[in-house]
Amino acid sequence: MAFRTLTTADRGAVRTLTVNRPDKLNALNRETLGELTLAFRQAQQDDAVRVVVLAGAGEKAFVAGADIAEMTTLTPAKAQVFSRAGQDLMLTIERLDKPVVAKIQGYTLGGGMELAMACHLRVASEKAKFGQPEIGLGLIPGFGGTQRLTRLAGRGVALELCLLGQQIDAARAERLGIVTRVVAPEELDATVDAMADQLAAAAPLALKGILEAVIEGGECAIDQGLAFETQGFALAFSTEDMREGTAAFLERRKPSFKGV
Repeated sequence: MAFRTLTTADRGAVRTLTVNRPDKLNALNRETLGELTLAFRQAQQDDAVRVVVLAGAGEKAFVAGADIAEMTTLTPAKAQVFSRAGQDLMLTIERLDKPVVAKIQGYTLGGGMELAMACHLRVASEKAKFGQPEIGLGLIPGFGGTQRLTRLAGRGVALELCLLGQQIDAARAERLGIVTRVVAPEELDATVDAMADQLAAAAPLALKGILEAVIEGGECAIDQGLAFETQGFALAFSTEDMREGTAAFLERRKPSFKGV
């Protein structure tokens, strides 16, 4: 289907979703949240898609935040609905059983940083800027920023960024574990393409098992997490991909995984 605030493009098994509101620095309004949620659910159900890349249109911003003009019209009850819509999107991304890579070229603030943190991998240009500036609006993060930032970078960093509302550069974001990799601006597209291609060529069921073990098992106590990992490890032995991967290793050839 056609979207009003997104563009989609498939390159082999890689689907790229681009937030397409460059005149608004790709700010997230209710329509964009809804379309992104639908687009990710479609990618989940499409067996031809093995990897999703999430990007923002234009050179200035990945996503510069939520749409402030729209937010000023919200009552407390509507704000709660808006927050839950954003959190539902972030959970949809985080719990996707296919890798999601955020391609970050510029401002990644507020809801944009929350969106990026929900992705499994984040590749940023050296020009990218990150922050949770909601305090300057008399607000707090509403799409999971307090929770994912704490989990990614620790309580101290989450408190610093949320309480002070200051932006940080890509280099510091990488040191804090918020960003997976930082590259020169001219290398961003090629780096993300290479990463996506590597993921698309990997065993889909093993990727799914890793995502579940890290994301869901990682929220459990260690004993429960280890049991979750053992179950996933054992299930992998029932797959044709495991047999193909081990055979290819022994035969010194490149494996061809089918997701079976």
